[in-house]
Amino acid sequence: MTSHEASDLSSYEEHVLEQDTLRLWLRLLSCTTLIENQVSSRLRGEFETTLPRFDLMAQLARSPEGISMSELSQRLMVSGGNITGITDNLERDGLVERTTLPGDRRAKLVHLTPKGRIVFDQMAKVHATWIKNWMGQLTELEQHQLYLLLGKLKRHVSASLEE
Repeated sequence: MTSHEASDLSSYEEHVLEQDTLRLWLRLLSCTTLIENQVSSRLRGEFETTLPRFDLMAQLARSPEGISMSELSQRLMVSGGNITGITDNLERDGLVERTTLPGDRRAKLVHLTPKGRIVFDQMAKVHATWIKNWMGQLTELEQHQLYLLLGKLKRHVSASLEE
């Protein structure tokens, strides 16, 4: 084999690796999109709610003491305007309430109302069943491995964004 042939083989291997990496990215994206679309559709059909409303309520359920609007915006990675609109709708439905922070009359804490807690708990149980059924096609070991690998990917991407 000539050095030119070896360099062509290396170039070919790089091309295959690049294609495999892109295929992996597309597979990851398609799985995420499929699951998100199913969750969104089922939340609408079974609970007459949206995924953004569910996500906001999930954040509040994890923080019973309440969360500021800006913290919700950061956690959900959406604009403050989006959070305000969703919160307005949830408040109108009696599922969340806003309270003024002591010492800062402009800042508001958002938390679930008792009704909101009950509604969210019902949705969360059903949601967990959907996810468990979809992920149940993987063994426990496969789920654990996938979790670890995705964590590694997340750390690498986050670190590269900080550079």
